[in-house]
Amino acid sequence: MSTDDLHAHKRFYKEATAAAKDGAAAVLIDGRQLRTPGKTAFLAPTLALAEACAAEWQAQGDVVRPDTMPITRLVNVAIDHTPRTRDRIVESIAGYAATDLVCHRATTPESLVKRQAERWDPLVAWAADTLEAQLVVVPGVIAADQPAEARAAFEAAAATHDDFSLTALAHAVGMAGSGVIGFALARGHLDAVAAFEAASLDDLWQLETWGEDHVARQRLDNLEAEFLALGRYFVALRA
Repeated sequence: MSTDDLHAHKRFYKEATAAAKDGAAAVLIDGRQLRTPGKTAFLAPTLALAEACAAEWQAQGDVVRPDTMPITRLVNVAIDHTPRTRDRIVESIAGYAATDLVCHRATTPESLVKRQAERWDPLVAWAADTLEAQLVVVPGVIAADQPAEARAAFEAAAATHDDFSLTALAHAVGMAGSGVIGFALARGHLDAVAAFEAASLDDLWQLETWGEDHVARQRLDNLEAEFLALGRYFVALRA
């Protein structure tokens, strides 16, 4: 069976489990091995990751909703798409060196300037030490004239990731608007909550300062859920 058959319809199975298989780990739906939308065997590199996927399937109610299975979705992408698009993914991640969120700072008000410095300066320093990416902090949101070496460092760091890690890294970088935050989450320097808070610092400050807004809060809640799923994915991948 393949996950592309599942578009929010009635649950047709009783049990989802995980099992070691062929040096990797499979998800079994009532004993039958799951396949990807591309009809490839759904095999995760660690048993913990397969178990996380199986838990998403087991948690479904009477109606199966693939949009509530983010870890399964990432594994599908890692198997079906990432192997043939690696170069483009790595290049995309490298491009964030010019626009990385943590490098673009407010000049007022003082409370926001201070919070950005407190939360983001350590990440800029971590990127310099760990990724060898010497990023320049600038005021405003216009793309910075970053050193070519910084982009090269992002590119080299991204290229070291295997397909499963690269898939989640690209998702994290895109959600955060930051290669630094994405790499920090992928490497365990930040946990999922800290990564979400770093990526959403400005929006969270706005809500704290000016009061709650239902639409903004819902968007942030959805983003936090995505980061939490990514956190579970990376933890399971490292298990």
